[in-house]
Amino acid sequence: MLELYQFELSHYCEKIRFILDYKGLEYRKVEVVPGLGQLDLYRLSGQRLVPVLKDGNTVISDSTAIAHYLEEKYPLPLLIPTDAKSKALCLMMEEWADESIGLNGRKAMLGALGKNADFRSAALPSSTPGFLKDLIAAVPGDAIDVLGLGVGLGAESVKNARKAMQQNLEALCLLLSESPYLVANHPTLADFAVAGLTMYIKFPSGDYVDLPSGLKGKGVPGLADNPDYQVFWDWRDRLYQDFRKITRTPAASTSDGASGSGPTPINIE
Repeated sequence: MLELYQFELSHYCEKIRFILDYKGLEYRKVEVVPGLGQLDLYRLSGQRLVPVLKDGNTVISDSTAIAHYLEEKYPLPLLIPTDAKSKALCLMMEEWADESIGLNGRKAMLGALGKNADFRSAALPSSTPGFLKDLIAAVPGDAIDVLGLGVGLGAESVKNARKAMQQNLEALCLLLSESPYLVANHPTLADFAVAGLTMYIKFPSGDYVDLPSGLKGKGVPGLADNPDYQVFWDWRDRLYQDFRKITRTPAASTSDGASGSGPTPINIE
């Protein structure tokens, strides 16, 4: 069986989960523990980033490389169009999604977590004690801005990311206003890249990703709830309904440490 080494909340991993589900491929999710678990990933793939796909003795890292491997090894249903113009548009849009939506979406989401107390509280696991949720929600946004500067996520950086995402969403709405998919009459790599990588702007409302319950259907204020972008969000909801499989709730751990259908964590002993 295929193994996807991942972070459950990674939008680049969501892109690959979309593709695997679309192609009807069975796969096991292996949750990589940040830090020590990434050393195991390095031994496997020669680098520490997710997603990584293992297919027998073949190991592929990077979401674009994984997508192309799956298209070559498991060609049906078609992911990349065969006619020259549609193929070129598909590949260009996937690259744009990776570099613009993927990076700016993450910055916009982190900025929203800093500025919006309700969004920040919703991101916490449901097991978080109420007093701790209240404490985290009460942290002033200005204080979080100061912390963000140290990792390149100051107010100006977040502002520019939001502006880029506004333009991206407007362009996507225009493309989708007269077409069911972005570059062809069927879903392609471009569609799944865009759908997966916008996860940080608005999290899916269904049980597709193992999220804190308060995050489902929530997103960056002004982007996730802006009626000007509803065409895009309705389209993405349809892609989830048509092509993404529901994530089953992980079963209780068995005596050998297996946990049913949920992601299997890896770590170093």
